[in-house]
Amino acid sequence: MRGRKVPSFYTKMFKDTVQSLLDDALEERPDLFLINFDVNEANHIKIIVDGDTGVLVEDCMFLSRAIEHNLDREEQDFSLEVMSAGATSPLINKRQYKRHINRTLKVKTASENLEGVLAEASENNILLEWKTREPKPVGKGKVTVKKQANVAYDDIVEAKVMIKF
Repeated sequence: MRGRKVPSFYTKMFKDTVQSLLDDALEERPDLFLINFDVNEANHIKIIVDGDTGVLVEDCMFLSRAIEHNLDREEQDFSLEVMSAGATSPLINKRQYKRHINRTLKVKTASENLEGVLAEASENNILLEWKTREPKPVGKGKVTVKKQANVAYDDIVEAKVMIKF
């Protein structure tokens, strides 16, 4: 039966059951939060999570067991994949921003591209800071100027943490 498509009604019921088990597990672990959840027609369950202090392999195992041990393989064939949001994955949830304060972000909005250090992450927006060289107001040469941008979450098209080596 593996890989066999099942009617969408059963897929919906199965997905609802898995969602309920996932919600219960995340309630037990409030430091973890959901980034993405999907169940396809072949009952492949894919869960991506993040955490306030990161995600360990043990965290993924906890979620996997909370779901797998409460489903009956005799009743429903499925595959399960639980993973953390990757280091280069875009930030999706507001909680992810708080974890990346003092790290460099590349933020795309509809009107501009910004790159700066995430200084703050409030309920409605983020504050980016960076330094740039600009011509002196008087005379020749350049001066280093500190810039800031407040960006509302609603205006962010994509935000990624810049990995520096």
